[in-house]
Amino acid sequence: MEKTFKDAAPPVTCHLEILKIRALSEVCKLIGDAVHFDTTLSRILKVLHDILHMERATLVLLDPNRQRLSIRASYGLSIEEERRGIYGLSEGICGQIFQSGSPCVVPDIDSEPLFLNRTGARSQIRKEKLSFLGVPVKVEKNTVGVLTVDHLFGPDVSFEEDMSFLEILATLIGQFLMLHHAISQKEEKLVEENKSLKAELHSRFNRHYIIGNSPAMQEVYRLVEKIAPSRATVLLLGESGTGKELVARALHETSTRRDKPYIKVNCAALPENLLESELLGHDKGAFTGATTAKPGRFELADGGTIFLDEIGELPILLQAKLLRVLQEQKFERIGGTRTLAVDVRIIAATNVDLQSSVDQGLFRADLYYRLNVVPIQLPALRERRHDIPLLIDHFLRSSNERNNRKVKLADASLDFLTTYEWPGNVRELQNLIERLVILADKETIQPEALNVHLIGLSAPSPQARGVLTKPAGKPLSTHNSLKDLERLEIEASLRRNGWVQARAARELGLTQRQMGYRIKKFNLSKPAFAQAE
Repeated sequence: MEKTFKDAAPPVTCHLEILKIRALSEVCKLIGDAVHFDTTLSRILKVLHDILHMERATLVLLDPNRQRLSIRASYGLSIEEERRGIYGLSEGICGQIFQSGSPCVVPDIDSEPLFLNRTGARSQIRKEKLSFLGVPVKVEKNTVGVLTVDHLFGPDVSFEEDMSFLEILATLIGQFLMLHHAISQKEEKLVEENKSLKAELHSRFNRHYIIGNSPAMQEVYRLVEKIAPSRATVLLLGESGTGKELVARALHETSTRRDKPYIKVNCAALPENLLESELLGHDKGAFTGATTAKPGRFELADGGTIFLDEIGELPILLQAKLLRVLQEQKFERIGGTRTLAVDVRIIAATNVDLQSSVDQGLFRADLYYRLNVVPIQLPALRERRHDIPLLIDHFLRSSNERNNRKVKLADASLDFLTTYEWPGNVRELQNLIERLVILADKETIQPEALNVHLIGLSAPSPQARGVLTKPAGKPLSTHNSLKDLERLEIEASLRRNGWVQARAARELGLTQRQMGYRIKKFNLSKPAFAQAE
C-alpha cells in the first residue's frame, strides 16, 4: 500500500508543480503588463481559480487611515459580498494573520469560531467540506494586508504546498503594491511640479502683462519658456491685437540676453525711404541731411534682441538686405564701406499670411523660410474666452486707477463681452474698457450702455446678441443693429478728421488696417460722402 502511494505521488507532485509554475508565470505577466491597479489585482486572483482551482480568493488591505482592513480585490464574490468584507485590525482570522504576520490554515471553517464569514459568500456551501487558507502580504517587512483563498477538501490536498505557493504569490503582490505606491507618489509629485511650473509661468509672464490661464495660452507660455534660451529666430503669427509684442518682450526677458538691449521696429510705421536707414544706419554724407553718422537698430541691438513687427509690410527691395543680416549677421551702413558684425536675436511678427504673400511675389521665399525657424501661433481672443473675465478685470482695475474711477461691469455685461467675437482681439477689448471707464455715467455698466459704447466693433455673435437684446432697465437704442452704429460712427469720425484715415483710426482706437477694412466693408468713399453732404 505504501509502495503504491509512493509510486503514484511523483506524477501528482510533478503535475502540481507545473500548474504552480504556470500560475506564477501568468501572475508575473499580469504585473509586468499592468495598467490599472485594481483590475490587475482581480486578474491575479482569477489565475488562482482558473489554474489551481482555488475558490473565493480575496486580497484584504489596510485602508489609508490605517484603522481597518477591507477587501481591495476578489474573485468569486459579488460586489455586495465584497463591500461587506470589512474587519477590525485584530478581528477574526484576517485580523489574527495581520497582527501576527504569520500564515494560517483553517482545515474546517465550521469548527473555527474566529471564522466570521463576514461577506456571507459561504452560506450556501456545506462548511464541513471547506478549508480556509490565509497568508500575510508584506511591503518592506511591514504587513499591509492578507491574501486568502477557500480550498475544497480533496484526496491530494497538501496544505504545506498550498501555503508555500500562497506565500510566494503574496510576495509578488507585495512587490506590486510597492511598485504601485512608488508610481503613485511619482505621479503626485509630477502633478504638483506641473502646477508649480504653471503658476511660475503665469506669474512670470504676468509681469509682462500677458494674462490668461486658458489651454491655448498655457501652450504659448510653454513654447516661450522652451524657446527663449536659444538663439533661434522666432516668427510670431496671429491676428492684430493678440499680443505679439508682449510675447516678443517675454521672449527677450526670459532669455540670457535679458540684460542686453531690446529694440523694436515697426516695419509698417516707417516710410520706405527711411526704413533702411533706421534698420542699418547711415554714415555722414550718405544722403542730403545726413550731417552726422547714425547707427541703425541692428547696431543698437547688438548682444540683445531686435523685434521686427509687421514684417509682412517690409518692402521687397529691403528684404534682400535683411536676409543677409539674418544669414551672416553682417551689413554695411548706407553710404558706408565698413562691414559691421553684430550678435542679434531676431523676433519677427506678422498678422498676414506670409506664405500667401510668397505665392503672390510680395515676400521673398528665402527670407520667409529664414524667419520661420520657430513659429508661435498666438490664439485669437475668441479662441480663449476663458481668459476674457481675467483680462476685463485687469483692464478695469488699471483704467479705474488711471482715471480715478470706480467703474464695474454688471454680470449681464460681462456675459455679453465674454461671448463677443472680438475681431480686434485683446487690444480691442482694452480700448473698449478704457472708453467705458472714461465715458460711463454710472459706476455699474449695464448691457444697454454697451449699445452706446460698442463703436468700432463688428456685430456680436448670436449668443452675445441674445444677452444684449434682453437687458434689464431702459430699452436699447432705436438703431437697427450695432452694424448701423458702427457705420455711422466711422462716417462721423472721418468727417471730423477731414477724411484722414490715420487720424480717424487713432480717434476710434483702431489700427489703420482695421480702419481700411471697415471703409471697404461699408463701401465708404470720399466722393460719395461729399455728395451725401
